[in-house]
Amino acid sequence: MVTPPSPCAGVLYDKPVKIYPRAVRGRFDRWRRLMVGVTQLVFLGLPWLTWNGRPAILFDLEARRFYVFGWVLWPQDLIYLVGLLVAAALALFLFTAVAGRLWCGYACPQTVYTEIFLAIERWTEGERQARMRLDAAPWSLAKLARKSAKHGLWAALALLTSLSFVGYFTPVRDLLHKALTLDLGPWETFWVAFYAVATYGNAGWLREQLCKTMCPYARFQSALIDNDSLIIAYDPQRGEPRGARSRRMDARGAGLGDCVDCTLCVQVCPAGIDIRNGLQNECIGCAACIDACDTVMDKMGYGRGLIRYTTARGLGLGSGWRGMLQHLWRPRVVVYAALLAGVLATLVVALAQRPGLAVDALRDRGTLASLSADGVENTYQLLITNRTETPQRYTVQVVGLPGVRVHSTDLPLEVPPASQVRVPVRLVLPHALAANVAAGSHGVSFVVRSASEQAQAQARFLLPH
Repeated sequence: MVTPPSPCAGVLYDKPVKIYPRAVRGRFDRWRRLMVGVTQLVFLGLPWLTWNGRPAILFDLEARRFYVFGWVLWPQDLIYLVGLLVAAALALFLFTAVAGRLWCGYACPQTVYTEIFLAIERWTEGERQARMRLDAAPWSLAKLARKSAKHGLWAALALLTSLSFVGYFTPVRDLLHKALTLDLGPWETFWVAFYAVATYGNAGWLREQLCKTMCPYARFQSALIDNDSLIIAYDPQRGEPRGARSRRMDARGAGLGDCVDCTLCVQVCPAGIDIRNGLQNECIGCAACIDACDTVMDKMGYGRGLIRYTTARGLGLGSGWRGMLQHLWRPRVVVYAALLAGVLATLVVALAQRPGLAVDALRDRGTLASLSADGVENTYQLLITNRTETPQRYTVQVVGLPGVRVHSTDLPLEVPPASQVRVPVRLVLPHALAANVAAGSHGVSFVVRSASEQAQAQARFLLPH
């Protein structure tokens, strides 16, 4: 007996159907293009900004220093990065609870670069129908020329993007000079190539597949939104039953809703979904379907808003923006907003009060204590960090054990801006004073002073029996 194949057999391995998004114009399309310009201006421009003669934003992994405008962050400042990540997560929760997936539709790098790559594709291969005909046609010189132009421009844009990204980790002016002279180092070559390939593949080939299957945000957004979160929705009460008709036709008399079943909302969707089937994980909230539907409604003489930004509650009750705003400040939004405000306030205060000097005392483990003609000696390494943007002169004193003196040929010490210096230091307790001090471990503090501030580092002074 032969078992018939399951209707779901092979679904997981079906080849994805290529989507050919149709161009659309409208108010939300203008917002998307504006956001493309703003995000690229920020992304491409920040590496070129300077601050006190150095890049304003530079994550120097080799020197283990992060420069963020007036701040110089070191590995020991990891707590600030943790605070920033917590604030980013809370901001994502808050924004999603209120505005749904507006981030995905307007500012996500995947969406932004897909829009740019699609614009290049339309410029080189034509609009939706022309692209479909070109892909279905046999190879010819004309087809090869169009495809080569598209992929060449894609590759150039991907390379520019990768150079800009790596420019956040190595000075972009030096990076560009090295790239033009083919003198990139091994790690720079790897990351420039890696991000160029990633941008080319994600925005040129994967596109909506990345949003559907790889992006975790689409998976957990259902746990963040509720009936009062902003979504894009089709109004079935107004649109159904759908059907084609002429402009002069009395749709109500014929028992039809406002939807003319033109499928333009599907043709313009970059994810290839039909918004009329309800909210779906694949929807990125870009509002291309709203612009397409509003254009049709204008031509038919119907009111706009058959597909619109709304909430599940607002769609069910038929309420407008005023009704939706009444449910804006609900418990989860208040909790997210309070937590975000608390984390941001703590982070700002901590950064504002962050000292410009940090000191660590490291004992020389090779020699715990020794006797010399001067007295009992303990050896240390002082790690002095100048977090400011100006050179500093430091002096070192020790307190906590009467009579102990600091011996070092490197003091007082000149430390360049945003630099870290390791200084060998000997603490000496004269024999006459050591005889009056009990043997064992004694707490001492190194006090490092500049003209404007001071810092302390705790250590232990060992006195042998």
